[in-house]
Amino acid sequence: MYEIKLSIVIVNYNAKYLLEQCLYSVQAAAAGMDVEVFVVDNHSADGSPAYIRERFPQITLIENEDNHGFAKASNQAIRLCRGEYVLLLHPDTVIGEESLRTLCCFMDEHPEAGGAGVKMLDGNGVFLSESRRMFLKPKRFAWNVLPYRSAGRQHADILSEAFMFVRHEALDRAGGLDESFFRHGADMDLSYRLAADGWRSHYLPERILHYKSKSARCKDAEYIKAFYGAMLVFCKKYHLCSRLLIRLTTGWKTCCAMLSGTPKKKPPKHRRLLALCREDNFETIKTVCLQQMPELEFVNLWNLDTERVTDAVCRRNQVKSFTDYVFCHPDMRFEQMLLLMDKTENKKAVYHIYNIHGKRLVSHPY
Repeated sequence: MYEIKLSIVIVNYNAKYLLEQCLYSVQAAAAGMDVEVFVVDNHSADGSPAYIRERFPQITLIENEDNHGFAKASNQAIRLCRGEYVLLLHPDTVIGEESLRTLCCFMDEHPEAGGAGVKMLDGNGVFLSESRRMFLKPKRFAWNVLPYRSAGRQHADILSEAFMFVRHEALDRAGGLDESFFRHGADMDLSYRLAADGWRSHYLPERILHYKSKSARCKDAEYIKAFYGAMLVFCKKYHLCSRLLIRLTTGWKTCCAMLSGTPKKKPPKHRRLLALCREDNFETIKTVCLQQMPELEFVNLWNLDTERVTDAVCRRNQVKSFTDYVFCHPDMRFEQMLLLMDKTENKKAVYHIYNIHGKRLVSHPY
């Protein structure tokens, strides 16, 4: 019925360098697999289409003349997908080399599964609790809009649009994404419809990095407004009680009022960086880091010619004094980066990735 195993859909809006890094990780994860990749650009002003077309000619690039939002842009590509499975992926993500195979094998072995999500880490290595969300319940709504499941359970009610691995058959039966959701909420709505159709959604502890843009932070007033607005659309669509809507609206306005003056997070004043790379690449990385972060007090080398990445995890006391870490690809595998981020105890550290092919340092946005 389906021509290939997996179709990947990425919707981009002014995230050129993050998208480039994401595609490098997708390229590594898709090696040896039957995969097609679609990038839908929502009229970016940063030159994304030309930049990506030159570096990744093998992908299918769809250019929109307007910003169609996430759901509508995703549906444009979904209609062209030939894969048995469809992965909706944000451009500000990095996936591990074995992630796609792991998800495909899991879905093959669980025919009742309509979709699956993964363990997402932010740019500080902190577990993102939206990796595992539950459906809305009126008694827990106003402040804790989407309660999160404990880490021990395999089932997840709501899949995150940042990494939403869906069975194509289930997606077709659900009718794709609801385009009335512009920026947020389409993932929750689709998860709701998948469950209503009898499909189960699962959570796998497969690590990915999800930077989350500056505008997608829980303490950003604009984000709060857009997020609660999407929740209102969801509640109205499924005729949830008016009392629930009132509580939701109250929570929305209160949060916006409280958070509108929240100061932005600033990088630490005294920054010490550890570069994990081969010795041949260290001077280049050091130069780039000092140019982009002139406040660095020093840059040290973790020489991957002589030291293993796993040793850095084991010798935590030796590496925890650093405020910043730079991972060099392909000196390190993306999965090794994600492992180190997850296991390092210092969750205030900032992680950067330098790609030798792209010759660019990509950092967690403050």
